[in-house]
Amino acid sequence: MSASANKLRLGPLPRTESVKITFACTAALKSELERYAAMHAQAYGEAVEAVALIPHMLEAFMARDRMFHRRSEK
Repeated sequence: MSASANKLRLGPLPRTESVKITFACTAALKSELERYAAMHAQAYGEAVEAVALIPHMLEAFMARDRMFHRRSEK
């Protein structure tokens, strides 16, 4: 497998300031987040808790939402 084939959509996590919020999800989503966190750790060589992935996933999602950006610019 090539090096690029081992990369996940969410790359290495940057060090940033954060604000704590409460997040509730289904047990199935929690399980998937934990599985993704394990794969992320394997791909980038640094353990990360699933909860640390959520803000980065949301940022990536919002960055790619064209309708959100179109309406935000008006």
